[in-house]
Amino acid sequence: MTSIPATLPEMMTAIAITAPGGPHVLAPEQRRLPVAQAGEILIKVAAAGVNRPDVLQRMGLYPAPKGASDLPGLEVSGWIADIGPGVTGHSIGDAVTALVAGGGYAQYVTVDARHALPIPAGLGMVEAAALPETFFTVWSNVFDRVGLKAGERFLVHGGTSGIGTTAIQLAKAFGAEVFTTVGNDAKAEACRALGADHAINYNTHDFVAEIARITGGEGVHVILDMVGGDYVERNWQAAAVEGRICQIANLNGPAEQINFNRLMIKRLVHTGSTLRPRDGAFKAAIAEALKANVWPLLESGAIRPVMDSTFPFEKASEAHQRMEDSGHIGKIVLTVS
Repeated sequence: MTSIPATLPEMMTAIAITAPGGPHVLAPEQRRLPVAQAGEILIKVAAAGVNRPDVLQRMGLYPAPKGASDLPGLEVSGWIADIGPGVTGHSIGDAVTALVAGGGYAQYVTVDARHALPIPAGLGMVEAAALPETFFTVWSNVFDRVGLKAGERFLVHGGTSGIGTTAIQLAKAFGAEVFTTVGNDAKAEACRALGADHAINYNTHDFVAEIARITGGEGVHVILDMVGGDYVERNWQAAAVEGRICQIANLNGPAEQINFNRLMIKRLVHTGSTLRPRDGAFKAAIAEALKANVWPLLESGAIRPVMDSTFPFEKASEAHQRMEDSGHIGKIVLTVS
């Protein structure tokens, strides 16, 4: 347990976006300490996860939702420093990990108390900071939204991303046959080590053709995609009859041409969602599902967050550059002093 000061400071250091642009626009600045409102807790931040939406926000392409902090940072770990009115089940000094709507790149952040979870036994603060964004996203989309079941074939693109490493482990733990796409053979091997049954290097193989070969032309039942662009049509080709595709990002932009006949003939469901703007009750329900279904797997060591690298808080720009270089395998985390 860390020492929570008896009197909280008035000011804190935060990493702000000084203007839309490259990693260099991230800079430390002094901010007033946020105050826990009704239903909220104040967390003294130990570590903060770095995610693709942080990069998009920094570039001016993903504004914070109304009412959220303008600071980047969607997940943190740390200790409860203060508790707002009406909060139960938490105590000052408790170690927690939490999903936040923004503001994670700071020494203190307020969060809806329902979105904070105890740190799983056996995990440190850095690993705990790597949990919320990807685990909330994967659980709500893969298991709740498109209903992946044991025995089904599951494809996630970008297998060595934070989302990818999480999805591979969870899908495998719940009995799916797991396919993924990656950019090189080293990443393919890393995905197989996490439990992927088939890791396809998209620079040397057409994933649609490979999936057809492996499945005898049947395809995969569930696809989680954050690529978009021409992958929309290719996902429909790779999907099984009555397959389900969930879109959570469009890193390659919108699909310019798609053949809806394929969607209709295969009776596919193509859905999508974004987590950040959803209401507090929705995220609270995900937190409860994770605590019941996934936290025991983390505590037993059956699954773990995959860690790529850590950077001191003040070097957030270097962490963003690491993410944009796309060489990372797993999560990038900032350590906060």
